[in-house]
This record gives sequence, structure tokens and C-alpha cells, in this order.
Amino acid sequence: MSNPIYYDHASTTPVDPRVKDAMLPYFDEIFGNASSNHIYGKQAKKAIDNAREHVAKLINANTKEIVFTSGSTEAINLGVKGYIQSNNQKGNHIITVKTEHKAVLNTCEYLETIGTEVTYLGVDENGLISLKELKEAIRENTLLICVMYVNNEIGVIQDIESIGIIAKENNIAFFCDATQAVGKISVDVESSNIDLLCLSAHKFNGPKGIGGLYIKEGIKITPQIHGGSQENGLRAGTYNTPLIVGFGKACELAHIEREKNYEKLKKKQIALEKYYQDNNLGTINCKGANRAPHITSICLNEIDAEEYLMLNAKQMAISTGSACNSSIVEDSHVLKELKKEISKRTIRVSS
Repeated sequence: MSNPIYYDHASTTPVDPRVKDAMLPYFDEIFGNASSNHIYGKQAKKAIDNAREHVAKLINANTKEIVFTSGSTEAINLGVKGYIQSNNQKGNHIITVKTEHKAVLNTCEYLETIGTEVTYLGVDENGLISLKELKEAIRENTLLICVMYVNNEIGVIQDIESIGIIAKENNIAFFCDATQAVGKISVDVESSNIDLLCLSAHKFNGPKGIGGLYIKEGIKITPQIHGGSQENGLRAGTYNTPLIVGFGKACELAHIEREKNYEKLKKKQIALEKYYQDNNLGTINCKGANRAPHITSICLNEIDAEEYLMLNAKQMAISTGSACNSSIVEDSHVLKELKKEISKRTIRVSS
């Protein structure tokens, strides 16, 4: 029996064979510790430097602005907690959004327990924040604005450039969770005035367990993992060379092939949405918004989402929302912010 068609790429993607091939030599042939000064260490260090160049190029950053992490969750914790701790003399207020990924929301909730003030912005029916409300939420002690690029459940793209301008005009740092954006759409930290940004390799055909944090030159961050001096002292621990090499290769391929892949994903998205609408199976959530090409959120017309998943399990692998919340039996916090009545009937189809 053949496996169902995989439509859950927002959760994770298969490793590109070219990425796997790039990684293989660093498991047994070029196995040195990149922090060692001998030839084995230098070979590993060179590969890591090369990977860092590809990561930086993909988001239009400088290589010295990239810190390798285990993924976006760690990068969020390092970026948000680290910035607040290093700059608390300037203020203690964060502005974020109710529909952010749990990694951001739970980090902000933790910071609230130790005295940080957080404003949680709502969204409209298309999942977008109001720039007017963002401006009104700014205080004298506002230190950081956290807004995700592409929502992982509904695929909407926030107006990142306008948010970056607002942050810059008010001398506030801008953190952007770009986990679902990098590799899928064009991301430029310079033109968008982004100060901190996280990304994760496994969302665009790289390996799991590796990601990064972009830290704009001049931004001060307090380390969250202490130990060695790796990553300029910001992230201690032995370099995972194979995964870093795979991350770099995935970024290299994404930079070369992103536009071509975007067109393929967009055509697939249009056809998929047409199928659900033409057959009266459901309506597209946030259809009026600018959306990423790989995520479609569908409110089913006459069936519960969990029941739909079970009935179609042999044909297609899809989800009801974020894989990070799949073990928790509760309505999606993202869908609650749109319309409460759609949460139990919504599926996420991602290519």
C-alpha cells in the first residue's frame, strides 16, 4: 500500500538529496571539532564558515550577524530573552501579537513573570495586525516589537516593511519570526529594518535540529547557554558540523531556486483552493490577505476537522494546525483570534 500524499510541509519538509549528500562527509570523513586548531578542526571550521555565508546571503545579512542554534525555538529564546536582559536599562515593554507561534508567546509569558510588560495585539478577520494599533501600543519604555513574517497556521504575511519602519522611527528593536517565510518568499533584513530574525532549516528541505538567529550588527544580546566561546560567546556548545553544512546547502539551494519554487507552490495552491471551493467542501480562511504560497487554511463546510483527517488518512497527510501543539487537545489560539466557530472545522494544507 502506498503512503498518503504529504501535505504537511509547514510542519517539516523532507531533506533535499543534495543537502543530504553535502552533509554525509562530515559524519565520518571530515569529523573534526571546529574549535580545534589542527587540520581536522580547520576543515570543519571552513565548512561552517561556508555555510554561514549561504545563510547570510539568503536573508541579505553579513556572516558575522548569523548565530547558529538548534532551531527557531532556541533562536527565539536567545533573541527575545537575550535582548531584554541586555537592554533592560532602556525599558521593559514588549509588543507582540496574539497569533504568534507558541515559542514567542510562551517566552513573553515567562518574561512577564520576571517583570517584563507585554502588550498582545489582536488581528482582523484576515489575521493581520492594525498598524494604527501598533503605533498606539508604543510606550516610552517599549524595548522590542515581535511580529512573525508568515503565520504558521493560516499563511498570512504581515506588513513587515511597515512594521520595520515604525520600529526604526521609534528607536525600538524589531524581532521577526521568519520560520515559515525564509526559503519560501523573499526575506531581506536590511530593507525591512529587521534587527533580530529566526529561521529553521527543516522548513525548507534542510535537516532538523539546526537553525539560526540573525542579530543586526550593534545589537547586544545576553547568552542563554553558557560554556565555551562558540558563536562569539553567544551560543556555547560543540559545533554540529554536519547539520550546519546541511543548513548552509539548503540556504544555497533556496537562494538559487526560490523564485522557481514559488511559482510551483503558487500554482499548486490555486488548484487546491479551487478544488475545495468548486466541490463545496470548504472556504479559504484569510483569502483577502497576502498569503505565502505553501500554506492554505480551509474551514470545512459540513464536517469536523479531526473526522475529516481520519476519513482521508490513507489519501493525504494534513494537519489541523501547528505540529508544536498537536499533543495538546485544545482549539487553535490562532483560529480563536479570527472566528471562534471555525476552529474545530479548519484544516491546514501545506505544500
